[in-house]
Amino acid sequence: MKKEKEIFLTEDGLEKLKAELEELKMVKRPEIITALKEARAQGDLSENAEYDAARNEQAIVEARIRELEAMIEKATIIKEVSTDVVSLGTKVTIEYIEDNEQEEYSIVGSKEADPFSNKISNESPIAKAIMGSKVGSIVSVDSPNGKYDVKIISIA
Repeated sequence: MKKEKEIFLTEDGLEKLKAELEELKMVKRPEIITALKEARAQGDLSENAEYDAARNEQAIVEARIRELEAMIEKATIIKEVSTDVVSLGTKVTIEYIEDNEQEEYSIVGSKEADPFSNKISNESPIAKAIMGSKVGSIVSVDSPNGKYDVKIISIA
């Protein structure tokens, strides 16, 4: 039997998933049902592009609903976290040693990761490297683009 992968979410991340699920169930699903009824009313379904499109969209929405329900059911919520070391749920400021640039990242579960918002997955190379490190630590990150060093500036 395949071991289920644990899904880590912040409270905010869980709320966003619940809101998306609600939107899909209460808005998208009824819209698709209406579109299917209208397409059926046009007669011959064998060559009805609107019907095919609505059925495809229905399959996508239903799959996403099942995925969201499973994620919400299996979610482990990241509660209060210690700021002594870098861990899931912390905000960490690091300095890239080579170019003296600083970045702040939130360490989140993979389902919540959003690099454009500086939310990185606990499974990413940089997060894996800095997990468990304390302020002042210099850590080597092994990434697909090569190795580089970072210094932990602050943990919140």
